[in-house]
Amino acid sequence: MVFRLAFLLTALLFVGCDRSADSDSAPSTAAADKPRSNTETAIYKDVSQPIDDRIADLIGRMTTEEKVAQLLSVWSDKHRMETDDYSFDPEKARAVMPHGIGHVARPGEARGNGEPGRTPAQQVAYANAIQRFLVEETRLGIPALMHEESLHGLAAKDATSWGQPISVAATWNRSLTRRLYATAARQAASRGTHVVLSPVVDIARDPRWGRVEETFGEDPYLTAEMGLQAVLGFQGDNDKWDPGEVYATLKHMAGHGEPEGGNNIAPAHLSERTLREVFLYPFRHIVLYGNVRNIMASYNEVDGVPSHANNWMLNDLLRGQWGYRGVVVSDYYGVEELSTRHAVAPDLEAAAIRAIRSGIDVELPDAKAFPYLVAAVNSGELDEAILHRAVERVLRQKFDRGLFENPYTDPNGALANTSADDTLVRQAGSEAMILLKNEGILPLGDDLTIAVIGPNADRELHGGYTGEPHHFVTVRQGLEAYAAAHGSTVVYAEGTRVTEPGSWYKDPVVAVSVADDRARIEQAVRIARQADVIVLAVGGNELTSREAWAESHLGDRPSLEMLGTQNELIDALAELDIPMIGLVFGGRPLNISNLAEKSAAVFQCFYLGQETGHSVADILHGVVAPSGKLPISIPRSAGHVPAYYNHKPTARRGYLFEDVNALYPFGYGLSYTTFAFSEPRLGDDLIPVDGNTTVTVDVTNTGRVAAKEVVQLYIRDDFSTVTRPVRELKGFQKVRLLPGETRSITFEIGFEQLSFLNADLEYAVEPGTFKLMTGNSSRLQDLKSVTLTVVSQAR
Repeated sequence: MVFRLAFLLTALLFVGCDRSADSDSAPSTAAADKPRSNTETAIYKDVSQPIDDRIADLIGRMTTEEKVAQLLSVWSDKHRMETDDYSFDPEKARAVMPHGIGHVARPGEARGNGEPGRTPAQQVAYANAIQRFLVEETRLGIPALMHEESLHGLAAKDATSWGQPISVAATWNRSLTRRLYATAARQAASRGTHVVLSPVVDIARDPRWGRVEETFGEDPYLTAEMGLQAVLGFQGDNDKWDPGEVYATLKHMAGHGEPEGGNNIAPAHLSERTLREVFLYPFRHIVLYGNVRNIMASYNEVDGVPSHANNWMLNDLLRGQWGYRGVVVSDYYGVEELSTRHAVAPDLEAAAIRAIRSGIDVELPDAKAFPYLVAAVNSGELDEAILHRAVERVLRQKFDRGLFENPYTDPNGALANTSADDTLVRQAGSEAMILLKNEGILPLGDDLTIAVIGPNADRELHGGYTGEPHHFVTVRQGLEAYAAAHGSTVVYAEGTRVTEPGSWYKDPVVAVSVADDRARIEQAVRIARQADVIVLAVGGNELTSREAWAESHLGDRPSLEMLGTQNELIDALAELDIPMIGLVFGGRPLNISNLAEKSAAVFQCFYLGQETGHSVADILHGVVAPSGKLPISIPRSAGHVPAYYNHKPTARRGYLFEDVNALYPFGYGLSYTTFAFSEPRLGDDLIPVDGNTTVTVDVTNTGRVAAKEVVQLYIRDDFSTVTRPVRELKGFQKVRLLPGETRSITFEIGFEQLSFLNADLEYAVEPGTFKLMTGNSSRLQDLKSVTLTVVSQAR
């Protein structure tokens, strides 16, 4: 970036470039010694002036305290500036944010910790009151950025809630993904929100980890593509700020998804090559193609360096090599944990200095460590140029958003869930259901007695980071509604429990009495005897797979076995010799071998959103054919971890007496029809290392049902200077085909698909042969291949 000269009075102030803290071209700080006043004629208030000049003018007027305030957030301290009914109190606010504030966290909450939140109109009124205080009663009148969680829909009252990201990934549907996140953007923006802390683009390589549900799965390419669509849904296609758009936040950078022992925040034992090619790939891809405006650092360490103190990752790589120009925010309490948990800083001041030098711009969610930056700058321990760079990045978002011209939101425009949103979520839920097995029982006909059994059959199943969705349709409710309209009958029994009732937010998690569960099993068997078919909803829930944010709030497990007496329930129902359809819910893969063996059909569902019951009914009764594909492999047991498909050639030699392969592999998923794939065809079968070609495959619906199929492209570099995975996903396209219809799908092949980090850790395409494989899963038996030859320029 070219440094710009401020043009007010006699002071010279250069706004910092987005390079590392050690840049030789650090900006001058002479103007900071004497902050300007006279805000009535301030350039920063003049909308006709270039934003760079407005930022320079504003920074030139700010005290060190006001600059640092822009790097702070307020969350729990919101309650210190509220009345007894949680309304905003300007008098109390003067003690909390006397110099302004950068971010206000979760204004949609009333009390926090999963308690009931503000209605859309109440949230707008609350946000507007805060902005009015900041604009009218602080010296420079700088508005705040309001941020909310939006993992799978805005986490607020009466908002729309779809399935967890792992389920969104299971749709393999780019356009659907973008429409989902655009829904959240519209609702968030209408309530005065400017930033959402989503999407998560961690790569989930250990299913014991409780945050698998928050990710798009195990594959870097699929994660990058789905994450990009989420960002475009939030932010739009360009730099122009349109109504209904919010700034996205990629998280968590990086290595978070394969922690030691599957324990959240544990060290990630990764080489630089694996870190960059797998875990950083989605971040790089979205920075290059999505203009994302925020990135959140991760809690974990890599090679002894916590991400919140990783200058190489956040400055050299992210900003230097990739050219990222946005803001880097801390994960909640991540800065103070440099001292309190990682022990790489002796106190909070040292933690703050190390974090901001390493590239952290904003401390979330509360002002714990960064307030010490005032003293660090005043003492000369922290170069004020580093502070200016961070402040400039935050102010740029506020100017780009137009907050200085219009900091307020129209309360009459606050949005809640609509019937159109229901339709979209219902579609997403049906496309996320992955059919793993079908012995001909599906789709179901009418005039049946259906026994709906299981701990997840009549339970709200949201997963983590959920606010208060407008409604939720359980499996039982959805099947009952369909049955009432089609002459069938539904009977119900709980059968067993995963845990006693509880909350994702709260503790403790209470195990179930085995004696009580066995009584429930006996009742379920009695009820199921009258049925023609059993729909059994089992798996996990939001208490058994969740973010472990403290030793008193855990969510990781060393086992993938289904909790409690669920396998006893499966065994008891199987003895009835009534066809059984298994539905597996929860946030991560489980060992479902017993269910798969004893059921006529099995679906992996993860979480499907507020329309769960309707989505399930649509699929089971054939209103819609299943089209979901696994975004993460399902291992046979915890002892089979890691089970990801894109392993190195030496990684799966085998186990004594055990199959080494996943029970169900990445990309797998059946339909109610069949599809035939032609041999793939290359546009050119020989290209130079800097050349391009295409690969085309014909896919035909050979059955009698219209359905969607996901055409998948995998590539293997046959011989290379460093080892390469046995297969890597490099393209996919979801298509809908009528019975007998054929479609030709073409994928581009070039540097992006063929390159990798060579022995010098530089992206390159090496001469040699590449196997290009097309089909409908990552299994070799589901793929057909063709060989591409790449030659050096010299030949």
